[in-house]
Amino acid sequence: MTLALDNGAPPSAAARRSRATWVTLALVGLLGVTSVASISVGASEASLKMAVSDLLHGRGLSDLNRIVLWDIRLPRLAMGILVGAALAVSGVVMQGLFRNPLADPGIVGVSAGAGLGAITAIVFGNLLPAAVLAWVGSGLVAVAAFLGGWASVLILYRVSTRQGQTSVATMLLAGIALAALSGAVSGVMVYVADDQQLRDLTFWGMGSLAGATWTKVATAAPLILASILCAQRLARALNGLAMGEAVAHHIGIPVQRSKNIAILTVAAATGAAVAVSGGIGFIGIVVPHLLRLGTGPDHHRLLVNAALLGAALLLAADMISRVIVAPAELPIGIVTAILGAPVFFWILLRRHGSMGM
Repeated sequence: MTLALDNGAPPSAAARRSRATWVTLALVGLLGVTSVASISVGASEASLKMAVSDLLHGRGLSDLNRIVLWDIRLPRLAMGILVGAALAVSGVVMQGLFRNPLADPGIVGVSAGAGLGAITAIVFGNLLPAAVLAWVGSGLVAVAAFLGGWASVLILYRVSTRQGQTSVATMLLAGIALAALSGAVSGVMVYVADDQQLRDLTFWGMGSLAGATWTKVATAAPLILASILCAQRLARALNGLAMGEAVAHHIGIPVQRSKNIAILTVAAATGAAVAVSGGIGFIGIVVPHLLRLGTGPDHHRLLVNAALLGAALLLAADMISRVIVAPAELPIGIVTAILGAPVFFWILLRRHGSMGM
């Protein structure tokens, strides 16, 4: 009888930690595989082996392939890792903040707000004083996207929270309204834009890593890396918030300060990601949910694993977008939507009747 009880008992804390460690190692390996494949996939014959030979011995790549590898594929790889990690970590933080697995920067309108900020900078940025443009430089679009994302998160939080309680229905409806309003204003921006600006705005339509450059990577990397590190510092607070704000307060967590930091973290990560890649959906909702099924809700592990899996999935989606209609390129936002929408429906069906809607 003892054996039967032991066999039916839930796994111990040590077993869960061991499984989480193996999952992390597997995700590191997955990211390594997708990174090598991302460098190697394409019309050019440039590969990682050739790149290493070229780096160590100064040979292995022709001049054209060297340009393709070092100036196109590697910046694209770096941007894919940064954007995928930023969107996945933002999803984890938002779901922890709202205590609901349906929260996501794209679904609740944060990505749309960040995109509106970026589009505003593209269309009207030249109206700013020369001194401001010189000071902001190439980071104008990233700063505007950050401000747009921050405003969206703040509005969403204020609207959906009353007396310390967050309404899921209000959150989703407010997100729909924010996304619709941002889309309408963005449409006005497109209407008044000139031809050059319209070509730039096309980049935002469905998301892409095709415009990756080392300059854009350098612009987005500080905000995204700082946001990921900041999110990791919030792990204990997010674990506490999962038990309710009252419980979190009683165990010594500064609830309101943690909320404010979480809002700024999501805004910075999402804003920077949208600024360099456009709107890419579903990474922030699919990745955290899959990881919770596998390793549990502990945010110390969840945030690290989300960054790894988000980066790997976005690189995989980018490779699909490059080869599925070659030599043309499918917008990566279409690929993530096709892959993510069925998972989102599955989550809705699993939680039907328990969402308070």
